Amino acid sequence: MLTSEENERLTQVGAGTPVGELLRRYWHVVAGAEQLNEEPVRPLRLLGEDLVLFRTETGALGLVGNRCLHRGLSLGYGIPQSNGLRCAYHGWTYDASGVVVDMPFEPACLPLKTIAYPVQELGGLIFAYLGPEPAPLLPHWDLLVKEGLRRDIKIADIDCNWMQAMDNAMDPVHFEHLHAVFGNYVLQRTGKGREMHPARHVKIDFDVFEYGIFKRRLLEGEPEECDDWTTGHPILFPNILAQGGGNVSFQFRVPVDDIHTRIYWYTAKTLPLGSPPQDVVPVGVQEHRRGDGSFVADYVAGQDMLAWVGQGPISDRSREHLATSDKGILLYRKVLEEQIAKMERGEDPMGVIRDPARNEPYITFARETKKLQAFHTRRPEEQASAPSRR
Repeated sequence: MLTSEENERLTQVGAGTPVGELLRRYWHVVAGAEQLNEEPVRPLRLLGEDLVLFRTETGALGLVGNRCLHRGLSLGYGIPQSNGLRCAYHGWTYDASGVVVDMPFEPACLPLKTIAYPVQELGGLIFAYLGPEPAPLLPHWDLLVKEGLRRDIKIADIDCNWMQAMDNAMDPVHFEHLHAVFGNYVLQRTGKGREMHPARHVKIDFDVFEYGIFKRRLLEGEPEECDDWTTGHPILFPNILAQGGGNVSFQFRVPVDDIHTRIYWYTAKTLPLGSPPQDVVPVGVQEHRRGDGSFVADYVAGQDMLAWVGQGPISDRSREHLATSDKGILLYRKVLEEQIAKMERGEDPMGVIRDPARNEPYITFARETKKLQAFHTRRPEEQASAPSRR
């Protein structure tokens, strides 16, 4: 278990906190590009900072502080111009670098500048960097760049600290119980039959590599040559879960503030040969709660979110009792502390990319290629009665 002080150290994401400063060394997803086509001015909160993302009439992207420097109106009500974002109150206009470029009525435009951060679009997502300059390169992860893919984005806002999602990502054994046993229980209570056949975890292991940590598992009934044991799938440091199987995907776990996290599911499928390229990456909502606040827990992502949020806004790790199955969680926390120490020495932490040669044409890594058959293959008598929710 951690002390209360250690738990605060790992969960606080604001400027000036150890983890908050570490997270500011990385690019974070702030929107789907299609969302700016629907609404070109979008207020958002990232790492505890209130900001406004916008796209100008000429297509330039900007991310600036939320409040106009004149009278403090939210720039979330701003009007996109060719040269920036115009405040709705008195027309002061901010370019993408945060500089005031127009002050209607005033005899001269004062040399004022609000907070502003770099933003880039890649693979249908908008990324922002809130750290010190010079900014590192935006990582060209394979799914964001490769041709011949159809991509899809789903978003959910969850009411808990980002570390609860990351602890879950480093815990292979929960799949056996949360998704197989509990998932079947939920489905049976709603008359939908069983989705999975639980299989016992025989062993788990973890491997640190240059971009993060691979997690591997061997299930009862699976051969040691199965790729979920020989390969596994990685957590890309600090907050991305990469998965293979039927649909390759990323989950970006973006810290909004200490008690809120935004999850982006980014899924890619290979397009049939000869298909036209995808012009727009659609953005949808990952439904996880009903109108009464209860969780939609009849599918894997909903069960994960139930487990994250069900620990409270910030899990009290001073009361946890970790066991042998939690060695991945302990490893992740160790790596997190090691990267904080590197940052404090003035070094780049794990996965920060500055050499263009490492980024081109894209960054790829091993993934498992098959789903967990011991979980996902239902018994023959269950095939007809339990339609898949995956």
